[in-house]
Amino acid sequence: MDTIASLFSFITTPVSWIIVQFHKLYGSIFGDDTGWAWGLSIVSLVILIRICLIPLFVKQIKATRGMQTLQPEMKKIQERYKNDKQRQSEEMMKLYKETGTNPLSSCLPILAQSPFFFALYHVLNGIATGKEIGSIDGPLLESARQAHIFGAPLASKFMDSPEKVEALNASLTDVRIVTAIMIVMMSFSQFYTQRQLMTKNVDMTVKTPFMQQQKMLMYVFPVMFAVFGINFPVGVLVYWLTTNVWTMGQQMFVIRQNPTPGSKAQESFLERLQSKVTKHDGGKMRRGERNIVKAIVAKGRDRNDHERKFINGLSKAGLAAQTDGTIAKSDTAVAVADGEDATQSGGTPARKQPKRQSKSQRQSSTGPGASKSDEPKTSLDKSDEPQDAAKPKPKPAGGSSARQNKSGQRKGGQQRPKHPSKK
Repeated sequence: MDTIASLFSFITTPVSWIIVQFHKLYGSIFGDDTGWAWGLSIVSLVILIRICLIPLFVKQIKATRGMQTLQPEMKKIQERYKNDKQRQSEEMMKLYKETGTNPLSSCLPILAQSPFFFALYHVLNGIATGKEIGSIDGPLLESARQAHIFGAPLASKFMDSPEKVEALNASLTDVRIVTAIMIVMMSFSQFYTQRQLMTKNVDMTVKTPFMQQQKMLMYVFPVMFAVFGINFPVGVLVYWLTTNVWTMGQQMFVIRQNPTPGSKAQESFLERLQSKVTKHDGGKMRRGERNIVKAIVAKGRDRNDHERKFINGLSKAGLAAQTDGTIAKSDTAVAVADGEDATQSGGTPARKQPKRQSKSQRQSSTGPGASKSDEPKTSLDKSDEPQDAAKPKPKPAGGSSARQNKSGQRKGGQQRPKHPSKK
């Protein structure tokens, strides 16, 4: 780890300078040698770094959404070229280029944090060994060595020997209890962040290898943090725990305000939005909400179940989503979900289906092969008709050939008597 940290020594001086500036602020409040002053300086360093990384985080969100959108196409390519890995890779790269998606964009915040993380580790390791690093020298170095967070020195580790911990004016029991609690909290925050992403903000209707990979990382990352955490100084644990909590809160905000289409988070968001616009007759919508409604309207028949339910709910409330993302009152509340043609009062009447024909009606139009017995019946039974020999018999529907006339007669010209049930 020392070798890795030394590779980022170019950023050690800026990081140590920022910590010193925050220490001056908090030292005037809590005291220069207190753990609160040094601990809050590290927390403030994290917050400052994460604020600077917000543009990269936005890129990460867009890249993750793009990857989720491409999953069906990627699966088709994998199935089509499953025996040709080279062609499969070429088609994947072509798909990324056409859609402007970069798979590495989802890793940008972590990669951007790495130099600061290892620089901070280098600074705290110097404090533990009594070595001046960057702006932390002389009295500041001694002050940092005396700082304790809940009884654990800032530079102590879980695996430190009793002699090393004693040299920092602390007990091994206090160090291990504090570091163990912080490692558990760090691992749990990482697990909860990944689980929140998988259970709330993923379209569960699409099953792809990408989802299986994310599910695996949900369990792998916390284990990795726990294994590496026993070799991290307390100050680094404070840094990593703070950045995990920041990531968790930032992700909760994004999931709540801009969920992935088709996810459970989108269903909850649209239910809240429907309740809000119904209460205010379509008014008081934020810009982000209007953009989401605009995207739903533009989808047309490609809307998912949650979006159809949202549009239908607006229609039942007498509202209609407009193409610009606003929601206005509608004189005709029509359900516009795909496949529905039912209307509300004042709406365009639904097209009526043709009346279903009876079996006798269908048989009467079967063509030349239809028999006299299949003729459509009238409202009067033949037994009630007047016996008029001069009255010609009606021709069967389908022709008047001799074969048709003979089909319903016995040999000798006698008419077959009707069954009582057919009278």
